[in-house]
Amino acid sequence: MSVGGDRGGGDRRAGGGEGDPRRSRILVVEDEPHLAAGIAENLEAEGYESVIVADGATGLERLLSRRFDLGILDVMLPELDGFTLCRMAREQGVATPILFLTARGGVDDRLRGLRAGGDDYLAKPFHLEELILRVKAILRRAAPESSAVSSVLEFGGNRIDLDAYRATSWDGQTHELTHKEAMILRVLAEHQGSVVSRDLILDRVWGFDLFPSSRTIDNFIVRLRRRFEERPERPRHFHTVRGVGYRFTIEEETPRNDSPAR
Repeated sequence: MSVGGDRGGGDRRAGGGEGDPRRSRILVVEDEPHLAAGIAENLEAEGYESVIVADGATGLERLLSRRFDLGILDVMLPELDGFTLCRMAREQGVATPILFLTARGGVDDRLRGLRAGGDDYLAKPFHLEELILRVKAILRRAAPESSAVSSVLEFGGNRIDLDAYRATSWDGQTHELTHKEAMILRVLAEHQGSVVSRDLILDRVWGFDLFPSSRTIDNFIVRLRRRFEERPERPRHFHTVRGVGYRFTIEEETPRNDSPAR
């Protein structure tokens, strides 16, 4: 079923009440009332709880004040567009995964969504089945793997809470992690001591058809080193394996030949 709709207003909770606390809660920011209702109905049918708002400013307020497991944002919204909403939420420490909906599906728009901090991008018109599959994939990637790794990493005087997206580094500074930073750390920690390829990180952290370049991952690793390595240029925990990917070690490991990181 392809979906679209007429533009209008509205602000409501689908499904009623706070619901089962184990259910994933999804914020839908969409000003086409028929489309918003169709999305909410299908989310509820899959067992999710949904909250609908019809403008960007209210959507930002909801993301800042309540816990959601996912945000589905239209790009063209009254008061505040979806890209700006996402960027402002990220700047204020909101790590909720974001799926953009837009009538414009060009590469430039998709890249803009990624740069704003989005996790996936779906062009209108779309099939509700595809939307649900993407929702499930995002929630699956975002969910902690309970048996794989502890939610708290401690190494080299650093303490990182992967579930709370907060960290205290070796020098006593506190840091707010982005959603993707926490996901990259989780993937590396799950394979502690082993080489993790860039392709695996791309699949686990981004996991959709428009991957960023491998250079994007390199930039994330550089940022993690700056926070959690005493000498970022000579890392002892976040190691580059040239041409392959990265290796994370809890115990300090002296760089081979004490060579600078790349």
